[in-house]
Amino acid sequence: MQKLKLSLLAAALGYCGVAQADVVAVKADASYWAYDGQANMAAQTGVDDYDLERDGSTQVSLAIEHPVPLIPNAKLRYVNLNAQTENQVLNQPIYDLDIDQTDFILYYEILDNVVDADIGIGASKLSGDVKTLALANTKIDETVPVIYGAAGVKLPLTGLSAKAELLYSNYEDTQLTDAKAELQYNFVDNLLVDVGLKAGYRILDIQFDDYESNNLKNDLSFEFKGPYIGVDIHF
Repeated sequence: MQKLKLSLLAAALGYCGVAQADVVAVKADASYWAYDGQANMAAQTGVDDYDLERDGSTQVSLAIEHPVPLIPNAKLRYVNLNAQTENQVLNQPIYDLDIDQTDFILYYEILDNVVDADIGIGASKLSGDVKTLALANTKIDETVPVIYGAAGVKLPLTGLSAKAELLYSNYEDTQLTDAKAELQYNFVDNLLVDVGLKAGYRILDIQFDDYESNNLKNDLSFEFKGPYIGVDIHF
């Protein structure tokens, strides 16, 4: 039985290795995300969610894939989330948010053909602050482990493809769900480089339970959602 388990494990790891890139590849993308959403600091205000004004930010990612079996590929993602609540008092927003999200991901390509599929793990770092009307700042500084998954499909001979991507964490008092889906058209597609235009929709939901800042504990909830457009390059 032990030999059987070892054989199955070796076969599974070998399968992951087969799906890795044939050569070292670099994938980069940049897009503009136009988002709105909601924010709530229930322990401070005792009220329902406040709507966020429409705002936007550039989101970028960089991935490196290689043909070495068993060693995962690596991906880095970043976005700055800067938004204010629509509700104001004396021309001042109830909340003024400035939060950076940086994701570090290690993943395997388990499929790499007409259908693509990736699975992995990583960490998401959230840092920044939330200003309130009382000029008190709630500092955000949290790093949580995440699971990662992505799946896509290509339409042969058309340059069109579709992709969905998900980050998820439910660690201690922090919950994070980051999902996006997109369509892409490659207008350059050759042996040296692929370049495509893409459009999609992203939803980011962050919840902190009993988050401690300045010796105070608050329940924090933030949601950002909206469409994005951008460029994808694959060397």
